[in-house]
Amino acid sequence: MSAVRDRLPDGVMDDLDLDVRSGNRDAKRGRRLRGLMLAVALLYVLVLLIAPLAGIVASALKGGLGNLFATFSDPDVLHAFFLTFLIMLVTVVVTTVFGIVVALVLARDRFRGKRFMSALVDLPLGVSPVIVGLMAVLLFGRGGWFESFFAARGIQIVFALPSMILVTIFISIPFTIREVVPVLQELGIEEEQAAWTLGASKLQTFFRVTLPNIRWGLWYGIALSAARAIGEVGAVLIVAGPIQGQTETSTLYILRVFDQSHSPLQDQPGYVVALTLAAFSIVLLIGIEFFKHREIKEAGR
Repeated sequence: MSAVRDRLPDGVMDDLDLDVRSGNRDAKRGRRLRGLMLAVALLYVLVLLIAPLAGIVASALKGGLGNLFATFSDPDVLHAFFLTFLIMLVTVVVTTVFGIVVALVLARDRFRGKRFMSALVDLPLGVSPVIVGLMAVLLFGRGGWFESFFAARGIQIVFALPSMILVTIFISIPFTIREVVPVLQELGIEEEQAAWTLGASKLQTFFRVTLPNIRWGLWYGIALSAARAIGEVGAVLIVAGPIQGQTETSTLYILRVFDQSHSPLQDQPGYVVALTLAAFSIVLLIGIEFFKHREIKEAGR
């Protein structure tokens, strides 16, 4: 290094040393900035997610395991769980099928009104769930636009399961679409065109090429739709009633418990049900991440 210094003209090495010191300062500044951003992100997660979740766990277990088991043996709780997960299953099936179809149209086709259609997809995210419930009442409630049609056939929509499923589907469908569209756009159509060239039909290409390629984006969309469906309150509250033991979902049960309780111990069933719903969503997302990383790890071997 000293030999190199001797061969260089005066001032050149000084400039190089200055550049090195400047680069080191920039690197240190960058590390400090990244550390600050990481600290802010961790603080955000701690304050808004982990601390409230820890509070729910503590409140759910405050009355002991006896009250915990009593909550899960309560007929109202069991019916609320059944209704919640029934709505979630129907919602997931519908949003998955229609979500894939709409995502394929948005990612693959070019047509007039595409931007308008894309904006409509995001409409449920920008509209209050209470407004969605009121729209359902306007359409299917007493004196509604379609109330006479269904009433003549003995079908009750509002204050019954059908309206609860309809509003939940409307609110949950954007998640699947918004998770699948970017994946389709990134993949392109080269593999699909190759399959068509080899004689595969469009249906065969979808199940053997497209669906396997978008599966993780689709799984994330399903997980988000499921979490949104089991946590919905506003729209379901408007169209459900709610009628205890009939149209009361888990979130409406929690709302009733906190509204009627007069002591911390009476609140515990609400915390137990809330913790169960949160645990379901967390386990679902962690499970998807686990299997995704395991598949990537096995593919890299």
